Amino acid sequence: PMCCSFSTPGHLTAMSDVYSYGVVLLELLTGRKSLDKSRPVREQMLADWAFPLLTQKKKVLGIVDPRLSEDYPVKAVQKTAMLAYHCLSRNPKARPLMRDIVATLEPLQQLDETPSDSVAMTLEGT
Repeated sequence: PMCCSFSTPGHLTAMSDVYSYGVVLLELLTGRKSLDKSRPVREQMLADWAFPLLTQKKKVLGIVDPRLSEDYPVKAVQKTAMLAYHCLSRNPKARPLMRDIVATLEPLQQLDETPSDSVAMTLEGT
C-alpha cells in the first residue's frame, strides 16, 4: 500500500506505525472514521480528504469534530493537525519518530486558552 513502508515483504515498519498514528490523530480531530462509506466519495478516506487541509490553519478549524462546539484550544488543534500532516507524509523517511511525536504532543496539554474566544479570533482573521 502507498501508506506503508516494508522492511521485508509483509512486515510493517515503525514508519507505517507512524502513518497509522497520523490517521488516529485525524480521527480524534475530526470525530470521523478512517473509512466511512456513508460519506461522499471524496470524503470516504479520511486521510486522503483531510491531508491537503491540515496545513491551512483556518481550514483545519472547519474539519474539527463539530461535537466539540468550538470548545477547544485552537493552537493545540492546529499543532496537532500539522503533526498529523507530517505523520501522513507520502515519504516514510520524512515521517517523525514516535519520540518526536510524544515531544510535540506533551506541551499541547499545557496550552491554556479561552477556547471560544480563540476560535472566534482565528476565524475573524487573526
